[in-house]
Amino acid sequence: MSSIRVFLIASILATLTLFNFVAALQGYNSSLQEAEKLFDSQLFDTAKLISNLHVDKTTSSLNHLNDLAFQIWHESQLLGASTNAQGEIITELFPGYGYANFNGYRWRTFVYFDPGRNNWIIAAERTDIRFALAETVIIKAVLPIVLSIPLIGLLIWLIISRGLKPLRDLSSQLKNKQINDLSPIEIPAIKKELEQVIHSINTLISRLGSAWDREKRFTADAAHELRTPISALKIQLHNLKEDLTTDNEAFVQLQSGVDRMQHLVEQLLSLYRSTPSEFSSHFTPVDLYQLAQDVIAEQHQNFEKKGQTLELEGSTNIVEGDLFSLQTLLQNLLSNANKYTPNGGIIQVSVERLDAQVCLKVEDSGIGIDPNDYSKVYDRFQRLHNKSMITEISGCGLGLTIVNHIVELHHATISISPSGFDSGTAFAILFNNVDRPNEK
Repeated sequence: MSSIRVFLIASILATLTLFNFVAALQGYNSSLQEAEKLFDSQLFDTAKLISNLHVDKTTSSLNHLNDLAFQIWHESQLLGASTNAQGEIITELFPGYGYANFNGYRWRTFVYFDPGRNNWIIAAERTDIRFALAETVIIKAVLPIVLSIPLIGLLIWLIISRGLKPLRDLSSQLKNKQINDLSPIEIPAIKKELEQVIHSINTLISRLGSAWDREKRFTADAAHELRTPISALKIQLHNLKEDLTTDNEAFVQLQSGVDRMQHLVEQLLSLYRSTPSEFSSHFTPVDLYQLAQDVIAEQHQNFEKKGQTLELEGSTNIVEGDLFSLQTLLQNLLSNANKYTPNGGIIQVSVERLDAQVCLKVEDSGIGIDPNDYSKVYDRFQRLHNKSMITEISGCGLGLTIVNHIVELHHATISISPSGFDSGTAFAILFNNVDRPNEK
């Protein structure tokens, strides 16, 4: 993932480094040229100084430094020379500057003619020593610029970090927002560049809030408005049943349809109560094993009607949660298991501790779910069991959606797998909010 901070620091530092490099290179070349002029001027002065020496024609040599050489010629006779310039003439006797090779080095030369004495003076200086001296001086001047680049990089990082602080504040506010917090983003002393961004975010939050309020109102109003006529309809059906002397197929179908409609309304209300914005009750310690016993006792009659075996395994395990929601969760799982398990089948509920977690598991020997459909089971109004067998099974496809909502509200995780029986499905829920007895 790319970073604005890294991009800005890298871009600015690379640009400054490039400009510093070009400036240092230009300064280096200019300084070399200026040093060359300075050394040439010194070479000229040296030649003039040597021309003023009183040299006897019988003198064969004059001692001097190894980096400097000179010769004094009169016509074709060598009047004097430094100890490193004995023998052949260094360069041709043409006035001015030039270069010559002797004694295994490259030399910068200057030839001067002294008309008063009719002497030719040759002064020479080793170019490698001149270059080394010039480079030492130049590097000392350029080095601080090079060494300042890391410091400049640090200052750039600090400045950009300071400049991006409003973005970090915005990110922090968005990250810390609760799922049901649709209040506007407020940042004090907001920067001009962020005004439009924050305005757009607040506009989006406002639209989401309005849409969410409309959905809540529709769900709540529709469910509550349907409850009253359905209740009245059920009363009328009960009265009608007493008037019927024989079983009537149309009446049975009508009663089944009303029951299904009532179930749908109850599921919608339950789903509405289980959304984060309406989940306002505080968690309390809940014994999952005791809760399972209570829910099984409430629904035991439904399993007896189909001759199903309902087993409960495990022991007392406490989690932090909402009692009503957890009851709804297990009721939906058991209702699904009851519907999609044939007569004489087995449904098993277990509550066990797994290290720092508690696992609530419901598995059955029913018709099962295609593993390819596991990712879709929590979608609203989805019924993904064996299509050839669900046409006679009532349901609205909201049970597992509600289960998933409740799992999320408890910061738990749910997984689906084939059951341990020959067929069927297993739902396992892992709770992290565990009440550990040894910590009390």
